[in-house]
Amino acid sequence: MMNARWEYGEAVRLTRNVRNDGTYPGLDPGAPLVRRGSIGYVVDVGTFLQDQVIYSVNFLDEGKIVGCREEELIGAEEAWTPSRFEFRDKVQATRQLAVGGEVLVTVGAIGEVMKVIRDAPGGVAYHIHFDDLPGRVLQIPESILEGAGRNTAEDDEG
Repeated sequence: MMNARWEYGEAVRLTRNVRNDGTYPGLDPGAPLVRRGSIGYVVDVGTFLQDQVIYSVNFLDEGKIVGCREEELIGAEEAWTPSRFEFRDKVQATRQLAVGGEVLVTVGAIGEVMKVIRDAPGGVAYHIHFDDLPGRVLQIPESILEGAGRNTAEDDEG
C-alpha cells in the first residue's frame, strides 16, 4: 500500500466541493454530494490506478460515505480558510489589472482558478489563467474576482 496520510477513524476536512462522478447511487451524475469545509471520518483507504490514494470518508452530517483523493483533504485540526472559489472554477476580473503600465487583464476578462492560496498576505488569493493571456498565470486577490458561469462555488451555496 502506498503511504496513506490518514488512517481509519481519523477526522479530515474536505477542501473542495465533491459532486457525483456517476459512482454514487441514487443521485444524478454532477449532483452535489458534500460541501467543502465538511468534516468526515476515514472508514477505508484504497488506491486507484496504483498511483492515487483514495479515502472512503464518512461525512456524518450529510449521511454519505464518499471517496476522496488525498489532495481534496486536510486534517480536521489544520487551519482552514474558506474561499469563494476552488480549483477549475471560472472567474472574471472586476478590475483592470496592469503591471508596469501594461494592461494585462481587462474588466470582465474570464479566467480559470489553477490554485487556491489560503495563506496569502491580505487574505485568500488565486493563481488564475486568463483566457486572453495564454501561457501566463497571475496571482489575484479574491476581492477583485467574481464568479463567471454556473460552476462557481457561490452558485451552489445551500
